[in-house]
Amino acid sequence: MGKKMVTGVCLFLLCFSTVAESAILLDKVVAIVNKEVITWSDLYRAMEFEATDQIRGMKDDDRRRFFRENESVFLESLIDMRLQLQEAGRAGISAGAEDVNNAIGNIKAKYAMTDAAFEEAVKKEKSSLPEYRKRLAEQITISRVIEQEVRSKILVTEPELDKYLSEHKEVAKDSEGFGISQIFLKSADNNPGVEEKAKDIYKKIKAGEDFTSLARQYSEDGNAANGGDLGFIRKADLSGDFLKALSVMKTGDVSEPFWSGNGMHILKVNEIRVFKNPQELRDSVRQRLLEEKFNREYKNWIKGLRERAYIEIKT
Repeated sequence: MGKKMVTGVCLFLLCFSTVAESAILLDKVVAIVNKEVITWSDLYRAMEFEATDQIRGMKDDDRRRFFRENESVFLESLIDMRLQLQEAGRAGISAGAEDVNNAIGNIKAKYAMTDAAFEEAVKKEKSSLPEYRKRLAEQITISRVIEQEVRSKILVTEPELDKYLSEHKEVAKDSEGFGISQIFLKSADNNPGVEEKAKDIYKKIKAGEDFTSLARQYSEDGNAANGGDLGFIRKADLSGDFLKALSVMKTGDVSEPFWSGNGMHILKVNEIRVFKNPQELRDSVRQRLLEEKFNREYKNWIKGLRERAYIEIKT
């Protein structure tokens, strides 16, 4: 073998060794959960998947810095996820391709997304479609094992309801409210151009265009990516401008554009929660107490899984 060839082989081996060492360092084991390892790349993919839209919107360097600063929090969450999946495996609980397809279909329907729009949304989450499907299957599996092991065992009795209602006289006021979506256009000075734009959007809605799609396209608040969905908001927490608009609306109605101190709003009512009789109030309180009990029992269940598991966090 000539000197040049020997040198070339040595350089190749050196380069290969450097790449291999880099890969090992990049994918080092960060935790062991029973007989299952969690690598750094597992953790990073989980952080990307679980990140909020606000975090995903950061510059790459800022997002990596945020992840580094919060690695321990994400790791604890990932350990809990692995423990729940392992428990599901022991209970024979899983999610198949049909379950995942149905879940994806529901997501597309909820946000009025085409196949192309859905695939683009997956890309924005720094994920591939196979990886997204895998994560979704895991979420369905975890939901099922939680339902079997925790939620199905929770009960609120009639005496518990009576006691709670007697001790919380303001519960009706606290529980009433609206599930709403909005299209929001920023303006601090009642800009006529903003008002015209809002009127044009409202005309599109009245002409039959989808509110969710228009919110995703035009809304200028942090909920635009979710089609403007603000979730449920208590009446006590709504401003006078919102209450005035909502007071004359029914479920499914869309408001005409109106001003607030920050800009223009177009609201859609997804849910109205107003108690027409004492039984409706009791049903609402029962649901609240069920959720409170669930949160406590879920934490206890996770604590039990951890106490019975072998967990080693690598430093």
